[in-house]
Amino acid sequence: MADTATTAAPARRRVLHAGSLGMIIGGLLATVGSLLPWVITPFGPLSGTAGPGLWTLCAGFIAIAGALLPYRLVAIGHALVSGVGVAAIVGWQIARLIYLSSTTDSWGQLIPGIGMVMVAGGAVVLLRTAIRLISIR
Repeated sequence: MADTATTAAPARRRVLHAGSLGMIIGGLLATVGSLLPWVITPFGPLSGTAGPGLWTLCAGFIAIAGALLPYRLVAIGHALVSGVGVAAIVGWQIARLIYLSSTTDSWGQLIPGIGMVMVAGGAVVLLRTAIRLISIR
């Protein structure tokens, strides 16, 4: 009969970390939101994939990749880079909408679409997850 005390299994390293769920959700919000309409105009919606949506799509995949790495410091970097980048792009697009509305005197005609709102939500989730990962010791 074999002694089970001497045949211990080697320790396995976990793939997911404390921020994996938040990074996956934030990355999926940024990825899916990048493909949806970003601006609603009287003439129809404008897709985000024509410009800044491609950048946020890449940032969403970077966040998802960081969620699947077992290293906490690498995950913090992925969450911060993705979150700050996506937040900057959304801020730039909102400032651009305000500028276009003010110069053409068409207030209320150009409004953010569901894609921009989802991407902004993804940035909030990613930044919150990065702060949570930093505070865990």
